[in-house]
Amino acid sequence: MSVSLHASLNDGNRIPVIGFGTYAPETYPKSKAEEATELAIKVGYRHIDGAYMYRNEAEVGRAVHKKITDGTIRREDLFLTGKLWCTFHRPNLVQNGLQRSLEALNVKYLDLFLIHVPVEFQPSEDLLPVDKDGKYLYSNTDLRETWEAMEQCKDAGLVKSIGVSNFNRRQLELILKKPGLKYKPVCNQVECHVYLNQEKLLKFCKENDIVLVAYSVLGSSRDVTFRIAVDCPVLLEDPVLNDIAQRIGRTPAQVALRYLLQRGIVVLAKSYTKHRIKENLQVFDFQLEEKDMNSLYALNKNMRYGKMPMWEDHPKYPFHDEY
Repeated sequence: MSVSLHASLNDGNRIPVIGFGTYAPETYPKSKAEEATELAIKVGYRHIDGAYMYRNEAEVGRAVHKKITDGTIRREDLFLTGKLWCTFHRPNLVQNGLQRSLEALNVKYLDLFLIHVPVEFQPSEDLLPVDKDGKYLYSNTDLRETWEAMEQCKDAGLVKSIGVSNFNRRQLELILKKPGLKYKPVCNQVECHVYLNQEKLLKFCKENDIVLVAYSVLGSSRDVTFRIAVDCPVLLEDPVLNDIAQRIGRTPAQVALRYLLQRGIVVLAKSYTKHRIKENLQVFDFQLEEKDMNSLYALNKNMRYGKMPMWEDHPKYPFHDEY
């Protein structure tokens, strides 16, 4: 099965089917994001996925401008994604949240802007505001009101496309069925990999002309900040994945990425290691046979690396639902 370099979005725009993820745990120096992004653009990535919450947009922006200045790319050749953080869900704060990313990146517009997580916190300069007892300070704006403010950002020319991230089917439907909906979400960015194949959510998204964008496609680093993957198996050590990779002369990461691409999913590959950044982009010159696709599909455990358990008492926590 051949895979196109771009996927069509429901608003007429296109998204490169493989992107470079810029998130890293707090233990990583922020300068690493600049170095890795610069290298990613140099070797051919044209889709850069970032977020206000990652706290490295300034570094990513510097890398982008270096590669524009040295003639490697033009701004219009690059697809930049940003995300509205959970302290900016109130309609009057959405554009402010966007402007912070635009200023940090030093760009005039984003190609894609997502609601990062449906969970909402009270407005604060702190990313994760808490009370004196350490309890998260939640808020609960209607997602449809937040979405209307996202639509206004698109109308203002500050973003080309708008979408969501970490939404379940019910939360997507809430927006899709909103009276007076002007723009459908173009995508839902969610965790997806061989241990979490997201088959039901993928089917729902395809039926509604919404692209599924996958993060943690190669598993996840042991990130204690968000209680990610501390006691989960290491995906890239899976014996089935490694057997296929060895047999066809590819890396386990390349096989894991290609598996998702052949299912019609846009993938975000994340690495700060030079040779892996290059290798992860080399997924268009081979294809997996049906038997190997089936073997990888059978690895599904419905297992999340990023459950975000610390927010499961929020009324909009997305992972109580099956999908």
